[in-house]
Amino acid sequence: MTARTALAAAFHCELRKLARSRVGVLGTAVIAGGILTITAGISGALAGGNPQLAAKLGPTATLDWPGLLTTVAQITGAGGLLGFGTVLAWMFAREFADGTVVGLFALPVSRAQTAAAKLAVYGGWLAALNTLLVAGLLVLGNLLGYGPPDAAAWSGIGRQLLLGLLTGLVALPVAWVATVSRSILGGVSTAIGLVIVAQVGVLAGAAGRLPLAAPALWTMGHTAPDGPIAPATTVQLAVSVAFSLAFAALTVLAWSRLQLRR
Repeated sequence: MTARTALAAAFHCELRKLARSRVGVLGTAVIAGGILTITAGISGALAGGNPQLAAKLGPTATLDWPGLLTTVAQITGAGGLLGFGTVLAWMFAREFADGTVVGLFALPVSRAQTAAAKLAVYGGWLAALNTLLVAGLLVLGNLLGYGPPDAAAWSGIGRQLLLGLLTGLVALPVAWVATVSRSILGGVSTAIGLVIVAQVGVLAGAAGRLPLAAPALWTMGHTAPDGPIAPATTVQLAVSVAFSLAFAALTVLAWSRLQLRR
């Protein structure tokens, strides 16, 4: 079996695992549906004249496409990171939890190829989920009476799609921790920790210098340039991507060194 054939076989196997699992189906529904539901709830409360919410949101509390896009970006930055991390934890630790990791050593596919296939499937799932989220956002905007998006709104929608993809990428430390700890719980705990670090880091003034927060701050810097927190720069966004790729490489390396006994 050639390396390309082995990788393709591993990819199709991992794709079937995710597509047929409750985690894959429920994760997609909960993340996309949850983000849209919370966004709709906030928009509905603003339309109802909730003064406390309007005061908290400040200048971004507008009943139009810019206000909607700013709201969904804030929710994606925090909620998406936790949701994506949870799915990653399951993808990379399920063999340890189910006791099927031993069987991987008998396959003609290397553990590094298995990890690479998992990452590829995760990337495809991220793209599909965020495309679904953007489609739902378009429907929500029209239901709220904002009308067809103008050029600026379409640009913001494109940034929202990129935000979802980048948020999924910065969750990749979860895959590495789930592998080295051989624990789904370890991975989920890491996802929670990443959310906390991102939120505390922004409040402490790290802002765009923190790779975990850079995608959301970059997006909101375009949709709400007059916000209270400085937006992330393109360079900081590039650092965030490099951070993600580094953990992807560490994860593949950890899988390549897997042993039956720890």
